[in-house]
Amino acid sequence: MAAENYTRYQQSVIRNYYNNKDNVSFQRVQELLTDLYLAEGKKREKVWDSLFMHLERIGVPADQVKHLKEAKNPELIAQLIQKKV
Repeated sequence: MAAENYTRYQQSVIRNYYNNKDNVSFQRVQELLTDLYLAEGKKREKVWDSLFMHLERIGVPADQVKHLKEAKNPELIAQLIQKKV
């Protein structure tokens, strides 16, 4: 859609969202990591998938994401997040 279809306020909201997309994804990774400890069964698998997607969005290299997928160890992800903070 063209920018002229949005008000000035809406344009600034959209621009701010894309400027802070990395921060939003990083926060989501932290939330998903917490959810991972509480989830069970199919819900846990869904949380893992979402977690890996957000890790890629924040710029974690693909080979490292692959390693984390194979290990499926929440502690490794927590250590990675702590390094990024």
